Amino acid sequence: MPRKIVVTSALPYANTPIHIGHIVEYGQTDIWVRFQKLCGNRCLYFCADDTHGTPVMISARNAGIKPEELIQKVHADHLKDFKGFYVGFDNYYSTHSPENKELSERIFNSLNQAGSIVKRTIEQTYCENCKIFLPDRYIRGTCPRCKAPDQYGDSCEVCSGTYNPTELIEPRCANCGSPPVRKQSEHYFFKLIDYEKRLKGIFAKGYVQESVSNKLDEWFTAGLKDWDISRDGPYFGFKIPGEEDKYFYVWLDAPIGYMASAKNYCDKNGLDFDAIWNGPDYELYHFIGKDIMYFHALFWPAMLMGSGFRTANKLFVHGFLTVNGQKMSKSRGTSIKASTYLKYLDPEFLRYYYASKLTSAVEDIDLNIDDFINKINSDLVGKFTNLASRAAPMLKSKLNGRLGKLDDEGKKLIETIAAAGSEITQNYENLNYAAVIRTATALADLANRYVEQNQPWTTIKTDPEKARTTLTATLNAVRILTIYLKPVLPAFAEKVERLLNVGKLTFADVPTILQEHNINNFERLFERVDKEKVDAMIEESKDTGEKQAIVPEPTPAITAEPIKPECTIEDFAKIDLRIAQVVKAERVEGADKLLRLQLDVGGIQKNVLAGIAQAYSSENLIGKIVILFANLKPRQMRFGLSEGMILASGTGGKEIFMLTADAGAKPGAKVS
Repeated sequence: MPRKIVVTSALPYANTPIHIGHIVEYGQTDIWVRFQKLCGNRCLYFCADDTHGTPVMISARNAGIKPEELIQKVHADHLKDFKGFYVGFDNYYSTHSPENKELSERIFNSLNQAGSIVKRTIEQTYCENCKIFLPDRYIRGTCPRCKAPDQYGDSCEVCSGTYNPTELIEPRCANCGSPPVRKQSEHYFFKLIDYEKRLKGIFAKGYVQESVSNKLDEWFTAGLKDWDISRDGPYFGFKIPGEEDKYFYVWLDAPIGYMASAKNYCDKNGLDFDAIWNGPDYELYHFIGKDIMYFHALFWPAMLMGSGFRTANKLFVHGFLTVNGQKMSKSRGTSIKASTYLKYLDPEFLRYYYASKLTSAVEDIDLNIDDFINKINSDLVGKFTNLASRAAPMLKSKLNGRLGKLDDEGKKLIETIAAAGSEITQNYENLNYAAVIRTATALADLANRYVEQNQPWTTIKTDPEKARTTLTATLNAVRILTIYLKPVLPAFAEKVERLLNVGKLTFADVPTILQEHNINNFERLFERVDKEKVDAMIEESKDTGEKQAIVPEPTPAITAEPIKPECTIEDFAKIDLRIAQVVKAERVEGADKLLRLQLDVGGIQKNVLAGIAQAYSSENLIGKIVILFANLKPRQMRFGLSEGMILASGTGGKEIFMLTADAGAKPGAKVS
């Protein structure tokens, strides 16, 4: 029986254009939705613009227009970009809607009646220059947990810690750079702790990936805090019922936008919203980035629990996009807007490249420009397009465009390709798109070898029917491979469907064989990536006048972090630094940043946990010579015992450099 599924992606903010980093998530989600539909399932894909909050209000003010005008324009731009990348929403709506207002008030009132809302007077940051209370993301400063500079007012991108804006060290207004003052105000809070047991219950049932669950365990251990769900005016959003100058915090009504989009769709199509969103017949899945994991894994399901709505079956979390191994940058031209990309390159190139990298793991993926060009030219042009272009024009021009029948060799080829169908569908279902691409390219290689071995360009001259048999098998291979790639390459699939003179292909068509069938004229499927176009795209994306973060001039007499108590020369002499060689390295399950290293220290084996997984792959560390703090007292960590520490430098993230010794250094030797 076909499944019924509702799917959402995180809501893009109505203050910024869509860029290629966004396409990771919307591409990942769209591929999964298309796969489900091609399997015969009913799958509805909902999303919306996230429109509320101070940033939208400020942007509109700076542009001399009303916020409503700004979000209307951005909505049209977002839809155009998504359409350009073949992202097929069933409904793309806005959080500034009557449906969202009604649902937000309904959920708030339910939580209030359940005793999960409390009032409390708080001290918050206020910019006297801008004359507004500053939202979390409009305050920048030093993280109070790990001391990383230039972090947001609510969470740290380096250590993933969360905190209140008033805890930020040396805060400043992100809009004007002025240090904010503090003012008191009465706010509404959601008592998240009330739902701890129920939250743990859904996590135990697989609500999130294992690595995400491990991160949530850390937050549970630290203790769940009440969540401030209100903001003072001036503010662009929905007023809290019964209040004149207090508004719902954008993070309360933003995820409710999923429901509002679904309700809007149901109302327009005569469907029962409660049956689709809250009934037992439909599965529900959210796709999000790891940066908003805290809100979607804790606050959002708790809000639903407290207001009588069901939670999603699963939360699919993905990592960030880097370009050439670094964060996207305007100065380097790698922060590429979707509209700029579409001016120069085929959108399916990026969909394919991302798919070749995406798995179910919460790991960052890297868009390496040279690898991107090589992969597209090698795979899409050199394998898939080449297979069709070798067969279809010859069949059309030399053999009246009519397929023949398969011989035993052709049947064996098609049976082999068709047999991969169950593996392909399982990998799509499990979000392991990289495995899908690997399988499909291997099968394309197999089909291209078949063509090489049978050489229809030769047999067409001596045995035309033999050539027809070869071309029949080749185009049947193209048909099945197209089905396998259709969730990733919908426009490519449409061209192949026209070429083969068939209807819309689905996974149910994999066993079908086209024989004694007329095809249409061949049209170009893909062109090679032009390096000059890529360079032009990057050049256009550069902003040499990119604004740098406003950082106050340092005061020489004050350090960012107090210097620790003095140690004597005798204390320092106790440190025993040794040469060590990595004999084994492996990732630590459930920890994105840790590697478990087994070190040879001159015949002594030591196991060390090192937070370098985002900078070094485990396979590249085997045999490396490193410097070990050998007599550091062993420490029992959550993921095991660490017997020392390798020396490294860096500022967090991927800027980590192990301090290594000469390759000829002998393990166990002292470092002086």
